Amino acid sequence: MSRPASGSELRAEDGLSAHFDRAHFDQARAEAAVAELLIAVGEDPTRPGLIETPARVARAYREMFAGLHQSPEDIITTTFDENHDEMVIVRNIELYSVCEHHLAPFHGVAHVGYVPNVSGEITGLSKLARLVDLYARRPQVQERLTSQVADALVERLKPRGAIVVMECEHLCMSMRGVRKPGSRTVTSAVRGILKTNQPTRAEAMSLILGR
Repeated sequence: MSRPASGSELRAEDGLSAHFDRAHFDQARAEAAVAELLIAVGEDPTRPGLIETPARVARAYREMFAGLHQSPEDIITTTFDENHDEMVIVRNIELYSVCEHHLAPFHGVAHVGYVPNVSGEITGLSKLARLVDLYARRPQVQERLTSQVADALVERLKPRGAIVVMECEHLCMSMRGVRKPGSRTVTSAVRGILKTNQPTRAEAMSLILGR
């Protein structure tokens, strides 16, 4: 039997806002801003190679930041009573996001897992990947992105525990500044028994690492 997902057995430790910006994307304003930026760096936005660039960039930003106009309630809408009381982990979920400090991309993988609640409720595996996409499609920092996915799992699935690990390369470190391509940042967010019970946490990390 399935039922709408709601509430939380665990308190989201960092607090997931219940209110999301659903303002309409302003295509014209975004195009004007891109044109101004091109002028600011010394380019001519009216030359043939750039004439359509402001519109293209604006459309790309609309897609890359689409997560600003979605919430976890749009993703995890249903749970299933399967009486499953063991860990569920989806590894190597590809993610692409944009660093909010430089608006440069970062990319990598997310590993997302949870221990179902006492009723054994689960959700579709694709929902975990979609949840990562939702938060990745915003101006982000990796640390917050990791925590937001974990907290959304807590809020929507009421699990006994949740874990999210992300490994990403940041182009703001690879192509500018320190210029260290190939360096990867690893972040984690752990909730519930996966935080308080060391053997359970060790099992989760072993499954995530494939050992």
